[in-house]
Amino acid sequence: MEFGIFVQGYVPASRSRTDPAAEHHALMEEAEYVVQADRSGFKYAWVTEHHFLEEYSHLSANDVFLGYLAHATDHIHLGSGIFNPLPQVNHPVKVAEKAAMLDHLSGGRFEFGTGRGAGSHEILAFLPGTTDMNATREIWEETIAEFPKMWCQEEYEGFRGKHWSLPPRKVLPKPYGPSHPAMWYAAGSPSSYAMAARKGLGVLGFSVQKVSDMEWVLDSYKSVIGEAEPVGGFVNDNVMVTSTAICAETHQKAVEIAASGGLNRLQSLLFRYHDTFPRPEGIPEWPELLPEYTEDIIELLIAEELMICGDPDEVLRQCERWERAGADQLVFGLPVGIPYEDTITTLQLIGEHVIPKIDTDPVHRTTRFRRAAAGA
Repeated sequence: MEFGIFVQGYVPASRSRTDPAAEHHALMEEAEYVVQADRSGFKYAWVTEHHFLEEYSHLSANDVFLGYLAHATDHIHLGSGIFNPLPQVNHPVKVAEKAAMLDHLSGGRFEFGTGRGAGSHEILAFLPGTTDMNATREIWEETIAEFPKMWCQEEYEGFRGKHWSLPPRKVLPKPYGPSHPAMWYAAGSPSSYAMAARKGLGVLGFSVQKVSDMEWVLDSYKSVIGEAEPVGGFVNDNVMVTSTAICAETHQKAVEIAASGGLNRLQSLLFRYHDTFPRPEGIPEWPELLPEYTEDIIELLIAEELMICGDPDEVLRQCERWERAGADQLVFGLPVGIPYEDTITTLQLIGEHVIPKIDTDPVHRTTRFRRAAAGA
């Protein structure tokens, strides 16, 4: 099992009230988290694309952010988590160009994650007159198979579809190195996992909540991926899942950090904006918030495998549960309401005590797929 982090530009109101430059500081700190993750042996960093989501995510221009990280890091793969390829949001040709450019700037370390967006407040703003989020599925389905053609055909044959068109053109630059970047889809429901598998796409499981979810995830994805007809040059047989992670020198210190991080607000904002996600029982309607997380609640979340939290030995055992359950990649959403120093410590401790005992392959899984596709 490989490891990664994801960043999203979280700027809680509590931070903005005390720091006039809170937005700037949050974005720059998250860039530093990726740099530290690179030094600590994490293999992937996923960078979100969101629009209009006050507090929850101010990271709208993730292509710019990824370009900075391409220069600031050496080994870690940098992924769009996601680029939204709906032509009303980002024209597909410009998405293909940005992905190939990032592949060059990173030396072949770019991972191409896409999706349709998970919230009506965000996505329907780009689709005036549309009130149904399901309408985006048809647009995404029409578009996704065109990217490998734009990357690999010397002159792209062009496209005439229902939602966008382009005459034959040379789409430049071409990706760096063999084949093209690994392709991923941000999936939520069982049907989305199966659809991604049929197309040979890896899945970004941002909605996977706990280890027990792996049963339905694997059943939906792994039972189909063996029969994939890939839209690209290779099958990216990959299930990525996410969890919050806090690691400290002692269990008590980790729990104290988690309880002081304002995680209840972040979770409340998630369900405020991601209104296509199933809403678990007990999640209040915004602006009402979940209760503040006490140390007792943190202990319960750990016991229910809804959070990775503890000293290095505990975090190792918790990560091993995900590995045994079948996750290909475990990605940590860093609880950025906690102090910068504590987040850096989490990355350092996991890099020193956890990753070397689980991920013993020096080569990225997607690199192996990409090389095999080119016969390298």
